[in-house]
Amino acid sequence: MPTPSADAFAALARSSPWRWSTLRFTDRRTRSGGRIPVRAWLRRPDALRVETPDGELLQVVRERRSDVGVLTLGGGRTVSRPWPTEGEPPATRPDGLVAERPDGLSYDAPMYQDYFWVAMLDPVELADGLDHDTGEADGPPLLVDDLAEVDHGGRPAWQAVVRPTAVYEPRCACCPLLRTREIDILEYGAPMLDAYPEAFRVRLDVGTGVCVRTEEIGGLTLGAGHEMLIEAVDEPMGDDLFRDHRRRRRGFFR
Repeated sequence: MPTPSADAFAALARSSPWRWSTLRFTDRRTRSGGRIPVRAWLRRPDALRVETPDGELLQVVRERRSDVGVLTLGGGRTVSRPWPTEGEPPATRPDGLVAERPDGLSYDAPMYQDYFWVAMLDPVELADGLDHDTGEADGPPLLVDDLAEVDHGGRPAWQAVVRPTAVYEPRCACCPLLRTREIDILEYGAPMLDAYPEAFRVRLDVGTGVCVRTEEIGGLTLGAGHEMLIEAVDEPMGDDLFRDHRRRRRGFFR
């Protein structure tokens, strides 16, 4: 197992795409206006099943690769980006965690409802910062304190109290893992809250790199965040699990 440190915490946060293939879990949002708790089965790179806790199917997702336009002397064409496990392998540290992620891969799949879901499963926004003016990588996005090894749902996890820096760059500014005044101003042009969290308590599952807990410290929404409980990792998941067997009639589910 890697040794916890601020650098290792960041490396774990960028390692998720290469640390697991399937995941079964429950997720609960504690943010104001958050959605109902859900149970999910995810098979990388592109298949997701989401149910209510009592087994009602909410959605089956079969995600496509992301596409990018390429201009050549002969004209333009569209190229599908490879999944992380198909592309160039990442540069790793001696402890096996990812030191640098390759560009040009389809990272943001599969998604349910919002990019908070994507960031929770692949929390690279906690690892690498971005200068909002230049668009260039620019130092750590977090100040990391009180790092500790903890148990989360029977699994080893790293917990830290973190404070986003000026170069924190979420997957999507409207649904970041960590809500800050600076990100709201970038997204909406003005602060959206009278007071923002002073810091955040964050947990990363050591085995998968997934962000299993966020909790706001201070501000108007003290304690808001999410909690994921991992039930199984890398268990077999057949194609039938990701088929929607509900009957359609006149455009509605019956």
